[in-house]
Amino acid sequence: MHSTWIYIMIMAAVTFMIRALPMTLIRKPIRNVFIRSFLYYVPYVTLAVMTFPAIIECTNSMWAGVLALVIGIFAAYKNVSLIGVALICCLTVFISELFIL
Repeated sequence: MHSTWIYIMIMAAVTFMIRALPMTLIRKPIRNVFIRSFLYYVPYVTLAVMTFPAIIECTNSMWAGVLALVIGIFAAYKNVSLIGVALICCLTVFISELFIL
């Protein structure tokens, strides 16, 4: 039988190694421009990878999610605040699902 505690301990060890190894192995500041730019964009890419599938799959219709994504990108491009973009996207999904279904 598999124990949940073993899985939790393995997950904790891997998470610790991912966070602790760079601090112990890299002592000097990173001067490579490519690596610095790569590390700069890692949080944004991670957020996008987690968010994009949820936008498309959480609605009743995939097209409502796609429409909300397009309108949300346009609203963000027009410098609407984060709360404003979220509200516009929610309203877009609500209205589009009324007409699509």
